[in-house]
Amino acid sequence: MLLLSRAVAPGLRQACRLKSTPARLCIRACCTNDSFQPQRPSFTFSGGNSSTRRWRVVGTLLGLGAVLACHDQQCRASQESPRRYTREEVKSHSSLETGVWVTLGCEVFDITEFVDIHPGGASKLMLAAGGPLEPFWALYAVHNQPHVQEMLAEYKIGELSPDDKAPSILKTSDPYADDPTRHSALKVNTQHPFNAEPPPELLTENYITPNPIFFTRNHLPVPNVDPDTYRLNVAGPPGGQSLCLSLDDLYQFPKHEVTVTLQCAGNRRSEMTQFKEVRGLEWSLGAISTARWAGARLCDVLAQAGHQLCETEAHVCFEGLDSDPTGTPYGASIPLARAMDPEAEVLLAYEMNGQPLPRDHGFPVRVVVPGVVGARHVKWLGRVSVEPEESFSHWQRRDYKGFSPSVDWDTVDFDSAPSIQELPVQSAITQPKEGETIEAGEVTVRGYAWSGGGRAVVRVDVSLDGGLTWQVAELEGEEQRARKAWAWRLWHLQAPLPAGKKELNIVCKAVDDSYNVQPDTVAPIWNLRGVLNNAWHHVHVHVAP
Repeated sequence: MLLLSRAVAPGLRQACRLKSTPARLCIRACCTNDSFQPQRPSFTFSGGNSSTRRWRVVGTLLGLGAVLACHDQQCRASQESPRRYTREEVKSHSSLETGVWVTLGCEVFDITEFVDIHPGGASKLMLAAGGPLEPFWALYAVHNQPHVQEMLAEYKIGELSPDDKAPSILKTSDPYADDPTRHSALKVNTQHPFNAEPPPELLTENYITPNPIFFTRNHLPVPNVDPDTYRLNVAGPPGGQSLCLSLDDLYQFPKHEVTVTLQCAGNRRSEMTQFKEVRGLEWSLGAISTARWAGARLCDVLAQAGHQLCETEAHVCFEGLDSDPTGTPYGASIPLARAMDPEAEVLLAYEMNGQPLPRDHGFPVRVVVPGVVGARHVKWLGRVSVEPEESFSHWQRRDYKGFSPSVDWDTVDFDSAPSIQELPVQSAITQPKEGETIEAGEVTVRGYAWSGGGRAVVRVDVSLDGGLTWQVAELEGEEQRARKAWAWRLWHLQAPLPAGKKELNIVCKAVDDSYNVQPDTVAPIWNLRGVLNNAWHHVHVHVAP
């Protein structure tokens, strides 16, 4: 026994040293990664007889086995019995001083270190501090994505006690319950908030997009505005008088009509995702539509309030009546020079295709800024002001900006890039569809083309062989006005099929009147938000035998 004791003791001391190592031993011991191969210890002893060496080996193995068994039991216990917390304990951690805890389902997370780097801002995240995330994730459904859940999992510290029952009645309401009914043909990207696009086969069926299938981009729940009590607040200049305009007041301004194409900055984002993952709604090619808008010119309303052009930089800031749980409205801005220019034709629109604006598209009043990205066309307009700086809205300062392909979410600096205003030249194929089988003989290719800033589309080139050879498509409709080409051009090409081809790689690219042309691939224009994709559009089809 003494010999055994002498032999076991060194093993136990070695085991004790193992036991005192950090908790990562437990993590490694519990790891299910097949690539982890534990190192086999080499038990080599010098001196002593073989019997003593055997006992020392036995002692070491016993000591090591005891500790590994202990750690294995601790790992299983930690997996089977996570730390339990009551709702009151979670509630007490609601500040940076106490730590910021939140719950999701029955799980508890300490997100203190994440607060300052939350993409939506610390103030919004702190609304959930000490409580459940569900009411806020119901409002911002973008959080229900795998990469967000994986990120949150890193901050898990335990679970809610099963004895601490949730309140029997949760006094929460669905902020989207009053959203309008939508057309069934729309391809829905997210239901809450509602974002959808028309299918390609309907998109270019008409030059003017019918209201029910006009693409919808909402950031927040749709407000239900009473037109009788609606008021638009227009802040006056220093020393001037502000306006508070009813719909009837707006009707008194000269009515101006203009046909304008709206395009989301994320149109065709899904193609960028195929190259490399980005964050954002998976828009196909339908986040673009055209309507005939009518309303008061913004320059007339601003002039009525006493505003005029100034030598210093200034911006017209817009606030919508849609807001988040903090009461923060959707907001955006455009340069004052554009807003005050009658030739820019910026509208406070109250009609869309001869009808009052649909609720999804800004009823009763929205901004329409011809030639500019859709994010600046603020819907459900509630306030207009002229400021020395652009809007401080999240969607103006922390979104809708382009970056180098080398910039990632660890290095991005939103202050370093200008906000998107005018969009680059764009085109896409709407017929035939990707993967379609076409009849042999002749093919008809259709699509749209548009460029920002009022630049007219002067040519669309189409290739049936992936860009090796090109043909010029026929542009439909009237010639566009120079520098005021606010709407798209629809186009088509009828061409014989190349002999013997079983598959076609159809490509289109547009050229505007400044001779801007689309890049051939996504690679040089890829960016982490997936905006501004105007690479050549490809459609692959099969030819029937």
